[in-house]
Amino acid sequence: MSSNNQQSQNEEELSYSEAHRPASEFASRSDYLDHELQIMKPRRFGLNLPGRDFRFEIEDLVPAVAGTIGIIAMYSAVMMAWAAGLSEKWDLSLGVDFAIEVARVEMIIPAFLFCILASGFINPKANLAGNHGPMIPMIFMIAMAGAHPLALAILIGVFGLILSAIKGGSRLVNLTSEGVAGGLLVFLGFTGSVSQIDSLIAWSNGLTNEAEGIAAGDLGYIALIVLAITVIVYAVLAKLGKRWLAIPLCAVTGFVVAMLAGAGFDLNFTTQPGLPNLNPVYWWGSTEQGWQLGLPNLQHFIASLPFAILAVAMWSPDFLGHRIFQELNYPKKTEKVLMDVDDTMTMCSIRQMVGTAVGGGNITSSWGTYMIPAAIAKRPIPGGAILLGSLVMLIAIVGYPMDAAVWPPVMRIALLVGVSLPLLEAGMQMIKDSKDSQSAGICVFAAMVTNPVLAWALTMLLDNNGLIGDKERPKKLSSLDRIVIPTVVLIICAAAMLAVGMLEGKYGIPALLQF
Repeated sequence: MSSNNQQSQNEEELSYSEAHRPASEFASRSDYLDHELQIMKPRRFGLNLPGRDFRFEIEDLVPAVAGTIGIIAMYSAVMMAWAAGLSEKWDLSLGVDFAIEVARVEMIIPAFLFCILASGFINPKANLAGNHGPMIPMIFMIAMAGAHPLALAILIGVFGLILSAIKGGSRLVNLTSEGVAGGLLVFLGFTGSVSQIDSLIAWSNGLTNEAEGIAAGDLGYIALIVLAITVIVYAVLAKLGKRWLAIPLCAVTGFVVAMLAGAGFDLNFTTQPGLPNLNPVYWWGSTEQGWQLGLPNLQHFIASLPFAILAVAMWSPDFLGHRIFQELNYPKKTEKVLMDVDDTMTMCSIRQMVGTAVGGGNITSSWGTYMIPAAIAKRPIPGGAILLGSLVMLIAIVGYPMDAAVWPPVMRIALLVGVSLPLLEAGMQMIKDSKDSQSAGICVFAAMVTNPVLAWALTMLLDNNGLIGDKERPKKLSSLDRIVIPTVVLIICAAAMLAVGMLEGKYGIPALLQF
């Protein structure tokens, strides 16, 4: 035992390259990956180099592939929502070609700057800046409210930089107990799973083939076959301790099974190879090309304001889930490689402004479809970030793989096994006793009544004051952490949601701000 302690102490004093040992010296691959995480000493806002500060491993391909599949699907969904909303609001002609072109811009410039350079070489403690999934269903509403993508991006970036500068993100994470966090993850994981399953079933029921006389609803069984085989593959991977292979293996399985079951005629490769227009002036310079909106004015900023506040307010629970996933899957003594919430918020803020300024339209957040499989595979951020950025850029240029990645049997299965199910499992792991289960239960209940962001803010306030959960928790917190910060967060979240009409669909409460 003393020999192991002495070795651990010596490795603390050594650089990564000096402490590195070949995989052949370890009893298992898992032990080798654990050791790699324990000896890494990433440089914050410095130059991190392969070999000296980190290494590429075969496991890095897993989050790279998973993140690529996820981001293609999400970027495409975002741009189609913008195109539909802006076309209806301003009587524009923005269609599928526009959406694909903008998605490709997002997949080239931001991928190089913020995956490869920022999270790969400059600050591997910042998770990649990806997509703000919970905001996707709101984009049509944002466009119809009169918001401008560039105005929204500037406001999100400014608010995010302010919050990261005062270390607000990490403080909110620390004020969220395991019970509240577990309930939040359980709700997100369960609702996400149901959403992906329902979407796959709806796609399957909508398949038609006039040439073979197949009407809508006749191929509904394809979804059942794909899901049944996915369950078997996922269960086997869990049994073997290889869940990090879930996204690529299950996505490929979904593709093959759907093709063999008769859905192949629904897959059309239409995206041609090439580069999108990378000139920002083309996208924002006039009202006759690109987004056809020109530069934003004061009205655009006012219309975008409540949505920007809401997007940044939703960052903390999103970041919290990804950080927790690392903590649950990494071994002890790996604090140095855990994602820094405030650094991630800084990168997301800058990426939001830069990515949109060059012509994009994504609403960014911590990259879940990268971080979750990376944590399961026991890999740090930099190696996979560089591979992912390179892969995303390559696919954006080649074009054709984008069609396969957004095909429902691939996209829905990848998001199901790579994000939703792991979130559900992680949340259940965090609920360890009756105090945690009480906080988690109230959080899930509140999320069902309203939404997960408002539920997180409310249960954090109740939990930190001992009204639910651990009755001893308030004694460990200051008045600022116990009352002031949670109350302010709850008021801001509630005000932003009421302003943009997020409760209108459920309870008929109209938006307080009309544009």
